[in-house]
Amino acid sequence: MAPLKSLQREFPIIDCNFQQFCASHGIYSVEDFLVHDLYSLVASAEQQSSSEELREGISQVISIIGSQHQPWSNGVELLGDAQKNKHVLPTGCEGIDMLLQGGLRVGHVTELVGPSPSGKTQVCLQAASNVAVKFMGVVMFLDTCNSFSPRRMACFINQHFNTPVEEVTQKGLKRVMSSILCQSVFDIFSLLDVLRQLELKLQFQVNTGDCKLRLLIIDSISSLITPILGGNGAHGHSLMIFTGFLLKKLAHEYNISVLVTNHMVCGEGGILKPALGESWKSIPHVRLLLSHDRRSNSYNISILKHPVMVSGRAASFTVYG
Repeated sequence: MAPLKSLQREFPIIDCNFQQFCASHGIYSVEDFLVHDLYSLVASAEQQSSSEELREGISQVISIIGSQHQPWSNGVELLGDAQKNKHVLPTGCEGIDMLLQGGLRVGHVTELVGPSPSGKTQVCLQAASNVAVKFMGVVMFLDTCNSFSPRRMACFINQHFNTPVEEVTQKGLKRVMSSILCQSVFDIFSLLDVLRQLELKLQFQVNTGDCKLRLLIIDSISSLITPILGGNGAHGHSLMIFTGFLLKKLAHEYNISVLVTNHMVCGEGGILKPALGESWKSIPHVRLLLSHDRRSNSYNISILKHPVMVSGRAASFTVYG
């Protein structure tokens, strides 16, 4: 969303005085406004000499946020969108694809949770290679903890080119690797900036009919969100919820599949549970628990949450490399 300064020409009430007032509260954009405590902002405005103008400015920004909401859709329109755009993208992990009846659903945010190592990054890499090869689509991999390995990615891709001709294999590898975009992101603010730029790019591509992004991967989302949680303030929690909202918006409006990873923490009685708390639990459409049995070297996956499938269903899958 736009910086407040860029709105002044169209909305004169968002003038320099209003911008300075917002800046004193750490608000420089509509995004900042979204995650701020609105009640405390209004209370502060009431104490200013220009309180009436400031209240009008706050109301105007709220109105701008409201105008960003998508219009209501009826059942026929939603069904048509689902049949036309909301397909599945196979991950290339046979056990996972069978469990999910095909793979990752377009328009959904899917979360992989599990301790380390449980195969989360391997599934991300394999899904990226499979989508890039079989769907000729662009994959965006946001690497938050240096987990992306081009060598392992190349191994996954080479498995798709079952040919003894080295020249064909290298040509295919180069083509596919060029469609997998990786960017390092090490804090939540950088992530929000990347997602905002991505949304603008997708808007342009949709208008020109050239939208090729199929899969967005964040490995791991919890490493960015965990540092901002805790304490008495609600700012970190608001940023987490807004990040989740933005991911769901990108998935639905631009027909992409979003895949994120999350780690485990100790709960009551020392029982492991997904990190990020109860509020985050409502964000992903699909939540999958991965585990690794060291004795048998087997990897397993079970459904924790799914909009249409029963929780608890499980399967095994193979990790390569």
